[in-house]
Amino acid sequence: MDLLPKKIIIGVGVLIKSDDKVLLVKRLRDPGKGKWSIPGGRLRFGEKVRDAAIREIEEETGLKIEITRLLDVVDIFVKDYKGKVKEHYVVIDFEGKVIGGELRASSDALEVKWVDISKIHEYELTDSTAKFLREYL
Repeated sequence: MDLLPKKIIIGVGVLIKSDDKVLLVKRLRDPGKGKWSIPGGRLRFGEKVRDAAIREIEEETGLKIEITRLLDVVDIFVKDYKGKVKEHYVVIDFEGKVIGGELRASSDALEVKWVDISKIHEYELTDSTAKFLREYL
């Protein structure tokens, strides 16, 4: 008998670039705890997806952004030790630009920084972020 809950978690992420740098956060929680990713988080019930993206970026980074376009929708499956799917995330990724605020780590981010695109390989990225950045940078 499978006792794991069957639910899908909706998430958002935002790719924010400035010159030859990209904004990354070091994750405080799973999935990907301690690894680097683009900033983002979970959609709240009754919240519009774009509003969630704007809110999450401000919560994690202190920056106010404007969404410029939709980039991708991806599935992330987190498996248990037996290889069974225990969590299913659907992540809606946008591109955005900074319109205000002051950079600081907070909420679900251990650290936040502008990373030189040429040095991304020096960071331990979540698998989904590594794949995403290979496609969109």
